[in-house]
Amino acid sequence: MVQPPRHSGPIVSGIVSGEELLDWRRRQLSLGGHAVDLDWLLDLGGGVGWQPLQALRLHPQRPVQLQRDLAQLEQLWREHLRSAAPLQYLVGICPWRDLELQVAPGVLIPRQETELLVELALAGLDPRAALRWADLGTGSGCLAVALARGLPRSQGLAVDLSPDALIQAEANLARAQVDDRVQLRQGSWWEPLRDAWGHWDLVVSNPPYIPTAVWEQLEPVVRQHEPALALDGGDDGLSAIRQLAAGAAQALAPGGWLLLEHHHDQSEAVLSLLSRGGLVDVEAHRDLEGQWRFARGRRPQATEPPV
Repeated sequence: MVQPPRHSGPIVSGIVSGEELLDWRRRQLSLGGHAVDLDWLLDLGGGVGWQPLQALRLHPQRPVQLQRDLAQLEQLWREHLRSAAPLQYLVGICPWRDLELQVAPGVLIPRQETELLVELALAGLDPRAALRWADLGTGSGCLAVALARGLPRSQGLAVDLSPDALIQAEANLARAQVDDRVQLRQGSWWEPLRDAWGHWDLVVSNPPYIPTAVWEQLEPVVRQHEPALALDGGDDGLSAIRQLAAGAAQALAPGGWLLLEHHHDQSEAVLSLLSRGGLVDVEAHRDLEGQWRFARGRRPQATEPPV
């Protein structure tokens, strides 16, 4: 258990002056770490956003109300420096899209680039339609929550092999008040969807896609704390994607779409797997940094010629 840090000065309450907060920030950075991470902690853990923090430089006597006092924030920061534990786990939340998700060890921390997978999935869909969709490898449930909100008349299924992930997904679905429209199932990829194979209008997945050799070289904050089950994609990073591509034409409804996130250098291979799996209109999409990060394809309609 982490012991509360000792302070040489007076005990700090939940209200401090800007000058005290800026001095505290300088002292924490002298211990190590990155300013962007400490400012994230101040924002999500302390309730002091980046803009108000910058304003304190001009108005250092302005009082600041903290969600956690400085002793608690320092304890979290020291634990982050000591163990490389992600701050999202230590605080217990992660902002993503327009959501604030609960996260905990055993669940992948949602990344900003995955937000675009939601936009691609919803593009061209009628939110008034009653569709059947699934999120395979749901993790925190971030994609499932976003799809349930974007398709309010549809029913969804969130699948994960990890019991820890399903606990977090359940909490986030309830937090977003969409748990009545999303069912949770434990299992591997397409298998939990078997009772409705051939009837899924939309399936999304952010599967493990990092090649094992690359995963082994990731920074400790990721490799030692986030679940390998959600990151390590095998020798070439494509183990899960092969399964998803191979089962898509059988599981999807005619005209149904499969959308995937993948590693930045896998686009050509993933597009080939989707095409060989019998999907059409296969195409790649870029992420926020211009990298080819997403792929999608659909099952042909019954009237379309086979590929």
